[in-house]
Amino acid sequence: QVQLVESGGGSVQTGGSLRLSCAASGNIYSSACMGWFRQAPGKERERVAIIYFHGGSLYNTDAVKGRFTISQDGAKNTVSLQMNSLKPEDSAMYYCAIDRHGVCTYGMIDSWGQGTQVTVSS
Repeated sequence: QVQLVESGGGSVQTGGSLRLSCAASGNIYSSACMGWFRQAPGKERERVAIIYFHGGSLYNTDAVKGRFTISQDGAKNTVSLQMNSLKPEDSAMYYCAIDRHGVCTYGMIDSWGQGTQVTVSS
């Protein structure tokens, strides 16, 4: 079992920036992927950005491309999400996630973080 500990999040105004970080510990496979999902009230949880431990990344929604950047500190098993030019529609609970199989779709996630709130005011 992998444990995920998130940090970051908070409240900013439109156009502001936030950085989320997630540290993984436990049995971590080199084939894994790790990243962030988000869920706004009344909406389904959606995948935002994923990084693959063997290389590469994926931004799942056009809404965040060019504004969000996912990165990994492999030595520390930490994945960060830099969020710039934030908009009110980015407001949601953000969840860190890991999938040892390297797929990182919702149904394949092995472990979830506890979630961190991001609120963007207009």
